[in-house]
Amino acid sequence: MNKPSINRRQFIASQSALALAAYGSSSWAADAAAPSIPVRTITRGPKHHWFGYYDKLQFDPTNRYVLGMQVDFEHRSPTADDTIKIGMVDLQDDDRWIELGESKAWGWQQGCMLQWLPGSDSEIIWNDRVEDRYVARVMDVHTRKTRIIPHAIYTVSPNGKEALGADFARINDVRPGYGYVGLPDPNADDLAPIDSGIVRIDLTTGDVKTILSIADVARTGAIPNEQFGIKHYFNHLLYNPDGSRFVVLHRWRYPSGSRLTRIVTATPDGDDVRIVCDNGYASHFIWRDNDHLLSQSRKFDGYDGWGNFLFEDVDGGGDVRQIGRGVLDSGGHLSYLPGNKWILNDTYPKGKERMQTPHLYEISSGRRIDLGHFHLPPKYTGEWRVDTHPRLSNDGKMVCIDSPYKDQGRQLHLIDIEGLI
Repeated sequence: MNKPSINRRQFIASQSALALAAYGSSSWAADAAAPSIPVRTITRGPKHHWFGYYDKLQFDPTNRYVLGMQVDFEHRSPTADDTIKIGMVDLQDDDRWIELGESKAWGWQQGCMLQWLPGSDSEIIWNDRVEDRYVARVMDVHTRKTRIIPHAIYTVSPNGKEALGADFARINDVRPGYGYVGLPDPNADDLAPIDSGIVRIDLTTGDVKTILSIADVARTGAIPNEQFGIKHYFNHLLYNPDGSRFVVLHRWRYPSGSRLTRIVTATPDGDDVRIVCDNGYASHFIWRDNDHLLSQSRKFDGYDGWGNFLFEDVDGGGDVRQIGRGVLDSGGHLSYLPGNKWILNDTYPKGKERMQTPHLYEISSGRRIDLGHFHLPPKYTGEWRVDTHPRLSNDGKMVCIDSPYKDQGRQLHLIDIEGLI
């Protein structure tokens, strides 16, 4: 078990001081943008720790335990033999790392879909590979009792009783870093397969049912810039807050390697399919409520650049409105704080110092608060880059991010935002 990182001090410095330290020295750290925003590193080397995506439950219901993954290498693609460790940090016991399990089904951007099971105070779920299939494991972190679900999951319903899964072999084929190695895509030569798509998984019985195929959606509505040879796939699934619908990105990759995207929603049975954003430009998203999605897109209201747009969950997106133009970063990973008055977001590396900036945006005032400026060295690029992917605690008072720390590689950092909101 790891001891706490570097005396667990709070790293407090100005933006300019951090930039100088980060860019002008081989020893760099994660620091807050202002003395009023405490940041602490809760894992340490020599092993590397991270969590992955921004829309998963990383904190347990008490906000005491913080999930994470551990690996002993960086800067290359995983192989079929590379195993990561699953664990959690005890914030009330000197940031003690507690090892729980392992996985052979993971990628650098979203890990193994590790998350707390909604509605449970002790169970977690993550993906793994067992022989010739991807599965999910459900574990009680206190008793270590574990059961296997016969299909990998992507997103878990708020009721904690069902999940949706995608074709991770196909995702890995078209977008390394998001799918899993180890099993080839049996439909690699099929541009829009009928037997690949989204499945609904009963987490109690293990029953798996295909609800939406890639072929079905590829034939629904108009495909912007449709060309011969484009390869269709699904990525990024998320239930809405009450579990009555889900959203998925329908993407297609061109022979050149570029890709376009549509936002698609449906019921958990795969019915009532709606093309919410059909212009080909969509990226990170989050549900604001059961009927509205905030997503990055472009070309609305005469504005051609990328921005954050609020869509209604109807065909065509309804009354599409831009949120935070020029203030809320248009390339980050979005979450609503409890109450929907604030949005949490981040940036990709900016400037020669390659600073990533998690930030809060107050919707009513248009005010932005930067939570820190975190240096990303140039060797963290492409598939194995480290996006901060800010995740909220359940009470919305803490933010956890991934970011390299000094010479210890990617680590978990905790930002206290209670005094800001």
